[in-house]
Amino acid sequence: MARPNEEVEALLQEYADLVAITGGDAFKVRAYEKAARAIGGYPVDISHLDAHGLREIPNVGRSIADKVLEYLRTGSVAVVEERRAKIPAGVRELIAIPTLGPKKALRLHQDLHICSVDELAAAIASDALRDLKGFGAKTQENILHGIELLRRTGDRIPLHVALDTAEEIVGELSRVTGCRRCAYAGSLRRMKETVGDIDVLVAARASAPFMDALTALPVTAEVIAHGPKKTSVRTSRGVQVDLRVLPPASWGAGLQYFTGSKAHNIRTRTLAVRQGLKLSEYGLFDVESGESVASRTEDEVYARLGLPWIPPTLREDRGEIEAAQRGELPEVVTERGIRGDLHTHTDLTDGLAPLETMVAAAAERGYAYYAVTDHAPRLYMQRMTDEKILAQRERLRALDGTHHGMQLLHGTELNIGPDGELDWPDDFLAGFDLCVASLHSHFDLDRKAMTERLVRACENPHVHVLGHPTTRLIGRRAGVDADWDEVFDACARSGTALEVNAQPDRLDLGDEDILRARRYGVKFAVDTDAHSVPQLGYLRYGVGTAQRGWLTPDDVVNAWPLSRLRRFLRGSGRS
Repeated sequence: MARPNEEVEALLQEYADLVAITGGDAFKVRAYEKAARAIGGYPVDISHLDAHGLREIPNVGRSIADKVLEYLRTGSVAVVEERRAKIPAGVRELIAIPTLGPKKALRLHQDLHICSVDELAAAIASDALRDLKGFGAKTQENILHGIELLRRTGDRIPLHVALDTAEEIVGELSRVTGCRRCAYAGSLRRMKETVGDIDVLVAARASAPFMDALTALPVTAEVIAHGPKKTSVRTSRGVQVDLRVLPPASWGAGLQYFTGSKAHNIRTRTLAVRQGLKLSEYGLFDVESGESVASRTEDEVYARLGLPWIPPTLREDRGEIEAAQRGELPEVVTERGIRGDLHTHTDLTDGLAPLETMVAAAAERGYAYYAVTDHAPRLYMQRMTDEKILAQRERLRALDGTHHGMQLLHGTELNIGPDGELDWPDDFLAGFDLCVASLHSHFDLDRKAMTERLVRACENPHVHVLGHPTTRLIGRRAGVDADWDEVFDACARSGTALEVNAQPDRLDLGDEDILRARRYGVKFAVDTDAHSVPQLGYLRYGVGTAQRGWLTPDDVVNAWPLSRLRRFLRGSGRS
């Protein structure tokens, strides 16, 4: 279930979109976007704040605070409802298309009476947009690409939304009398970047109390099916949850059965058949006698098949069975094994919290070290200057070691220009402990130019990490077109780490690209790119993605002790 902060963030962002669609003032749109972002990243639950407390949140003035209080009190905001009523439903459907802005969506509706994604795709196919100003060939190509992204994502749920929902439901069901075990399974347990639905398992002798409890939860909006073996509901956020109750003795077999991908499970069932066994959600059985030979724990089931326990994030039939048989399964990196975050922001640029607040929050996570990497000057809207970044360095040095002995690194996130150029000259870059270089614009360069741009940046001796390398936004923007094998090879040669950005709408690099890059001997950094205190918790999503890419602590530079990390940052052993 969404935190009140997240609900209000979504509402204010929607209002900003509605104002933009109806031709409202651009400054008003920007004000609501800023307020939405500030509230979403605010560490305190806003439902506990009064008007004064709300106005203490950056970018939240009296008018916005009043709307927030109205929403928290009534569940709606009158001006938002009024704006919604002015916008045809078809236009609001079109806005969901990545790359298509609100004003273009309104024009399509007004001029061509287009009311749906399918109608827009058909209009482009029939060349019906040819005479519409602002909808040239390139724009139409981008719109079609956005439609493809939207359709590819379909009804799939972002990892962080699914995980929040699953953990709330598991917490509630675990309190029901008779519960022996309760956990989520399926693609969510495998930490896929999006999931189709949520599988929840309970170990108990009687199923009815749990089936009834699920249907009665506040998060449940609709009961799809209700039975003794399986109950399915849809939450208020549109997420389908399937609950199954297993006998306690079958817990391990059920968890294994409902976690693995289809391909992984085919492989384990095939191994069972070859040994005269049958594997199901109830256990591993001897075919001749019908006797259960393993079922209580996953370890038992895998061991009886001649395998060590396989981490859920690896169960995709990508060679994990063969690696397990050879005794070569990787000891994947864990969240506890990450010693520090190497990509974070403060309110000096586009973060929401001051330096001191971010440092204190990082220390509470038990980090040995922590890097602050605010944006550099060429991301012009951040208004960075040499003087500002040097003043921040002085403040950071003064804080070094003052929070549980945590060591602080002063860094920056550089902007990679169209030709691979960076923000500051080499002599200025040499003063930073750490430089992350990222793409923030010019995403439409051709493959050759984009490849040369990335290679030039990662070959700069002052660049330590290539941030969110592909720039993808899951379901909204595809990654840039580059020869990634050439980029990965250049990173391996130059000793530049590739980032696994833990922002849940990025998860960039994705798991398949990690597997591909790892073959080149590249090192990685699993970072949150946090712009607020709550976003430091995004690390779990990055670690899950890193595990799906088979990364070990040796592969991840911020899983290393500080002494080894410093040698890497100085260039020793980077190649």
